[in-house]
Amino acid sequence: MKAVILGVAVAAVGGGYVLTNWMKEADAPAPQAQPTGRAMVSIQLPETLSEQAQIGKTAFDAKCAACHGADADGQVGVAPPLIHKIYEPSHHGDESFQRAVAQGVRAHHWRFGDMPPVDGLTRGDVQVIVAYIREVQRANGIN
Repeated sequence: MKAVILGVAVAAVGGGYVLTNWMKEADAPAPQAQPTGRAMVSIQLPETLSEQAQIGKTAFDAKCAACHGADADGQVGVAPPLIHKIYEPSHHGDESFQRAVAQGVRAHHWRFGDMPPVDGLTRGDVQVIVAYIREVQRANGIN
């Protein structure tokens, strides 16, 4: 009897995990049938950036823009926009960016494939990159 209850519990948890992950995938927009490399979202840049965010933009341009777009607006067929509600601080905190850069990340919101780790960035580098991303997010109503 305990084995049956345990089996049902495991199945329920597994089913919930699959459903939750499926729902996350369903919430994310599918890449559009547009030319590869085109910006995925239209964004508003802030009029000014803090000193930390200015440094972060320079690092972003050097290490992130090739995939995530010049202004973190994503690229069709390449990588998602970081100026998107999926990356708001309450869902993807700053440490999520740190871990993604250091360890890479398995695709879970978008259908671009896994993100590899990014070589040559320190935690401090990522911190200023995140400052830049957060300021651009706020300029676009993502808090």
